[in-house]
Amino acid sequence: MKRWLIVVLALAVLVAGLVGWGIWMVRKRPLEVFAMMGRQGLKRAGLARMVVGAPCGPQAVWVGGKGPVVVLLHGAGDSAATWAQIAPKLVVGHRLIAPDLAGHGQSAPEAGPIDIRMILEGVEAGLDRLAPGEPVTVVGNSLGAWVAMLVTHRHPERVARLVCVAGGAISGHNENAMILPRNREEARKGVAQARDAASAPVPDFVLDAIVREAQHGPLSRLAASANSMGGWLLDGRLGEIKAPVHLIWGASDQIMPLDYARRLQVELPSATLVTIDHCGHVPQVECPGRFLAALQDALTEKR
Repeated sequence: MKRWLIVVLALAVLVAGLVGWGIWMVRKRPLEVFAMMGRQGLKRAGLARMVVGAPCGPQAVWVGGKGPVVVLLHGAGDSAATWAQIAPKLVVGHRLIAPDLAGHGQSAPEAGPIDIRMILEGVEAGLDRLAPGEPVTVVGNSLGAWVAMLVTHRHPERVARLVCVAGGAISGHNENAMILPRNREEARKGVAQARDAASAPVPDFVLDAIVREAQHGPLSRLAASANSMGGWLLDGRLGEIKAPVHLIWGASDQIMPLDYARRLQVELPSATLVTIDHCGHVPQVECPGRFLAALQDALTEKR
């Protein structure tokens, strides 16, 4: 057999193997594949992964671009990969800092309970290392919005603008939110609460992966420290935040319903509220184009 034919056959076998492995990974580990693809998207947008020391251990932070600093904080159970769809356009004219929050993604700790203090100190360590003395805009989704409010409250001299996306630092949420599903049907309900009803259905193998993640992932590790979370709420103290505040909300969000945003506005009467129709709890993933437009408007608004 000619050598070139042997090489072609070998490559064909290799490609077939890789395709088979890829299909297996998508079906057996869809959440990991989604995160991996998101990290690749951040790289393509020009962001590079850095490691920053923090009290709870090394923190992975994605950094790239030039201009005013925008810090992107993801939600519970997510990672910096969640910003991959908006990063390519947002990085134009901005320096992006997108950490994996403590205990999430590629950030320590890898095991054990996670609490708000760990996450907050991890974000603060990133700012100290990557944006010392620079005024920043902090954008947070869900848990990230809670932490963003805490950073703004603790460091008023460092935050020029705050953007909260489907979250904040006051008590109250949907008590029936299915965030730690125990089976496929509960996972299906949880996904429905987080997305618009017209969004594409989620396959059963993804629902099963969500159930597995709920048992051992960051959400369950956060739940282990639930008793300490009340000490990190700012009920009755939001008026102490002096930076301009912008609220962006998916109108279909049932995890943190729109009523929660309106409660934030009671304590922050000058805060702007923009709703995105037919979009849920994680708009940077579900409706990235419309979310990016709303975020860019918030970043450029003169106040």
